[in-house]
Amino acid sequence: MSGTGGAQPAAGHSEAADWLCLAAAPAFAMMATLTSVFGGGPQEMFCSAAHGVSSLSGMCWMYLLMAAFHSAPWLKLAVKRESGAPSC
Repeated sequence: MSGTGGAQPAAGHSEAADWLCLAAAPAFAMMATLTSVFGGGPQEMFCSAAHGVSSLSGMCWMYLLMAAFHSAPWLKLAVKRESGAPSC
């Protein structure tokens, strides 16, 4: 246990956490792009039976799916901005 006695986090900490959730989707999208461009390396041969067929390898699809699953904070931010509600 941390020994903080249930103290509330500092205001800057919660604001940073609110914005940190926006980092996952772009990071996974960049990883998908890099994997598509440069390939998955030697470990890719274990993940795909058909080598050299497509630049969209198994790892690239996984990164794209992860980016899609982590896009909810971006969608919430877009809805807040369109509705005129205060942002994060």
